Amino acid sequence: MTDLDAIVKAYDIRGVVPDQLDADLAGRLGAAFGRFIRDDDPGVTEVLLGRDMRESGVALSEAFAEGVMSQGLDIVDLGLISTDLLYYASGSRGAPGVVFTASHNPAEYNGIKSCRAGAAPIGAESGLAEIRRLAAEGVEPADTRGERRSEDLLEDFVAHVHALVGVAGIGAVKVVADVANGMGGLVVPAMFAGLPVDLEVMYPELDGTFPNHPADPIQVENQRDLRDRVLEVGASIGLAFDGDADRVFIVDEHAEPLSGSTTTAMVGAALLGREPGGTVLYNLICSKSVPEIVTERGGTAVRTRVGHSYIKSTMAETGAIFAGEHSGHYYFRDNYRADSGVIAALTILRLMAESGQPLSELRKPFERYAASGEINLRVGDQGAVIDRVRAAYSDADLDELDGLTVDLGDWWFNLRASNTEPLLRLNLEAPDADSVDAHVAEVRAIIDGG
Repeated sequence: MTDLDAIVKAYDIRGVVPDQLDADLAGRLGAAFGRFIRDDDPGVTEVLLGRDMRESGVALSEAFAEGVMSQGLDIVDLGLISTDLLYYASGSRGAPGVVFTASHNPAEYNGIKSCRAGAAPIGAESGLAEIRRLAAEGVEPADTRGERRSEDLLEDFVAHVHALVGVAGIGAVKVVADVANGMGGLVVPAMFAGLPVDLEVMYPELDGTFPNHPADPIQVENQRDLRDRVLEVGASIGLAFDGDADRVFIVDEHAEPLSGSTTTAMVGAALLGREPGGTVLYNLICSKSVPEIVTERGGTAVRTRVGHSYIKSTMAETGAIFAGEHSGHYYFRDNYRADSGVIAALTILRLMAESGQPLSELRKPFERYAASGEINLRVGDQGAVIDRVRAAYSDADLDELDGLTVDLGDWWFNLRASNTEPLLRLNLEAPDADSVDAHVAEVRAIIDGG
């Protein structure tokens, strides 16, 4: 159980290869996944399987496939895919799916993102704990063995996204996309083909060693090459994708980054314009501007925990048309409630064309407060630190939906343990940049034991 306890997270599986995750364990997880799916939905006959560009994914996915087939289920091998392509495949085919990826983590990592048929989430509270238990105990082979075949669904995925966004409304602009040697190198050129867009792709070679920079665009330093290139070529917009290309971060024509909250508010407003009165979800780290704008546009704003399995479940419960996270995940009801960076990016491009404004002007009404961005902190005892902060702000409005949220009226912050890394994450918002700096220093002093 030790290996599994270390790598099974709140809504995916992720660890260092081969120290924490090797072919043997991948095979056990495959058999466990197959048994779980077979018991969960006896009508399922096949599992969709893909991988990102990490070299370790070849052996790991092969072993996983053997495990699944040992449970009598067929494998549909999708080959190299982005995570949002897996969700499309699962939704459109009505089959459960798995992609081997460690998203933005360094090259030595790999992992598993999975879903039930229809792209329904599998998280700790919706099946992942049971898969971990089955993998630890081991499962016997079924009486019959599944078979394996290959399919390429990239063209179908492109057609689905184009229809969903309505790409006829996109204008002729210069776009730079930094795909960071990740799966965007496969998906982004295909997605923009045929559009009136002058596209330049940076680092398009699929290379899981990430030779140019880490595929983690939430860190502003990893957007530096993109921002420089946007200014060099006079692009109208820059797009930064993560390793498995399901997240996107955006910069305007002046190379100024948009936060995940700003993008959430803009995309949410665009979709409410097409479907008035809809519900929009936002995670608890998003700016207060998001629910304000949703409400002003006639929608219903609903606050959620962080993480795709929680958000997708809440979307199903509420019928939400859209959901956004500060971390660059954007979820669309008409995309099987799954997240997709390219859908969000194309929606912003359409919004730019409809408004006739450059992105630097278009963004202004959606940005009302200053934010710290996500500050990652390594501490010895996460629980003790959160307890100390809770005690220090006991007179404030406290919320523990996910980590600790402290609301002091004109400023607020959230402190929570990462679901994917051994870190505490601090996000703070205040009226202006000076206030942000002062309040961050105040909270950091408490975290450090002051």
